[in-house]
Amino acid sequence: MENILEKIAYCVEFGKINKVSPYPPDMKGQDGADELTKLALEQGIPPVEILNKGFVLGMDRIGKKFSENKVFVPQMLMSAKAMSTGMQHLKPFFTSGEVVRKGKFIIGTVAGDLHDIGKNLVAMMVEGSGWEVIDLGVDVKSEKFIEHILSTKASAVALSALLTTTMVNMEKIVKDIRDQAPDVKICVGGAPVNLDFCLKIGADHYSPDPQGVVEYLNKLVA
Repeated sequence: MENILEKIAYCVEFGKINKVSPYPPDMKGQDGADELTKLALEQGIPPVEILNKGFVLGMDRIGKKFSENKVFVPQMLMSAKAMSTGMQHLKPFFTSGEVVRKGKFIIGTVAGDLHDIGKNLVAMMVEGSGWEVIDLGVDVKSEKFIEHILSTKASAVALSALLTTTMVNMEKIVKDIRDQAPDVKICVGGAPVNLDFCLKIGADHYSPDPQGVVEYLNKLVA
């Protein structure tokens, strides 16, 4: 069992999506996250084991490499694709309740900003670590964040911005969320954002990379 779970983690770490995927070159023609996840389920391995010892482990490894500048966005995207492809086989077990998520996490790019690569990376990393992710997309106003926070009872929300001109919208959104959902934890991130700005607008957490968000969220449920 451990061998196939390690293989899944390796596929996620190095972005091996499926057998026909040419990346990485040294795994050409080998099964990827897609086939191995299906095989693990057929062998009777519990879905929660596949999640924690396969996907979570692989995403944790690539996330730490990214935060240390050992890999870059393209490698992260390949890993996220491998993870999400394999995760499709586990979705029915999340729906049935056989696998329990750590919590609900909402993410969106703030009003006026249409950039989503950073947001997407965070969303995929957080999902890979065992959270249910509700991605609101781009150009998200306060009302939409609040609506979903209240309806889903999410424990954390993340605001993303790539431009200094849209970064200022974070302050209003944070204030509006605090007024309606004072207990939800608020994370902020994006190229122009830093810890000082996070503290200034009253958010709970800032991270320069997706792995930092994952580690913060996991501490909340530890």
